Amino acid sequence: MNLKNLFFAALITITLASCRTSSFYQVYKVTPDDKITLKENHLVYEDENCKVSYDLWDQGGNIGFAFQNKTDKNIFLNLEESFFILNGIASNYYQNRVFSNTTSSGTSVSRGANATRSVTGANYLDLILTNRLSVSGSVGVVSSAGHTVSYTEEKIICIPGMTAKMISEFSINQSLFRDCALLKYPTKKQIKSKSFAQSNSPLVFSNRIAYTVGQSNTTVKFANEFFATQITNYPESEITETKADEFCGQKSSIQSKNFKNVSPDKFYIKYTKGQDTWKH
Repeated sequence: MNLKNLFFAALITITLASCRTSSFYQVYKVTPDDKITLKENHLVYEDENCKVSYDLWDQGGNIGFAFQNKTDKNIFLNLEESFFILNGIASNYYQNRVFSNTTSSGTSVSRGANATRSVTGANYLDLILTNRLSVSGSVGVVSSAGHTVSYTEEKIICIPGMTAKMISEFSINQSLFRDCALLKYPTKKQIKSKSFAQSNSPLVFSNRIAYTVGQSNTTVKFANEFFATQITNYPESEITETKADEFCGQKSSIQSKNFKNVSPDKFYIKYTKGQDTWKH
């Protein structure tokens, strides 16, 4: 093979290598207990006082929930007695943390015939913005001001009547499940699934939630339980698609990548192919 043919062979090899899928997704299918039903694209638990809605679809799984008060009284959600439990290990929703929020602003004027002034501050969305305005003069001034507000995490969250609040704290799992039945980096034709019953599932998890209604001293407690029933590894091309966004019949000129077959009873872990040689 001459040098020219060798060059083209190397170029083709590099091109093919660059086209190979380097990102993969491990997708978990989850089964909830029989008190939870699928409604309006959410997993929903209801009792006479509240409705709790889940959408697990997220990186690592989102076990957070929307707690809706169905009554005309205040409901008090007790985070000190509410827990996320994964494979028998409990984590408190209340963690006694202190949060802080800092706001600052400043102005400056530079010397020169055509000086500029930079005005920096937080807008109503708490986004930091800087504007530059033309000024004339030769005065140099710099000033700044700011303040920090600290607040302690609440043990009890009040949810007014006929309203809802979002509670989000934990992801379900961030570690890849590995099994001889699952190829770690499958092609489209190599995709297989591993199925489980609750008794041998690698992930059994639940939310245990406690609340009171109005001035009642009676605490209502319930558990929403789930377990992983199926795990599948996919190349990125089999779980995502690129298409133009559409709104009111008009398609955007810009295309974006979206997930296919999204469901509230599934979640995923994204991973990339590195230098390892593991098959499974």
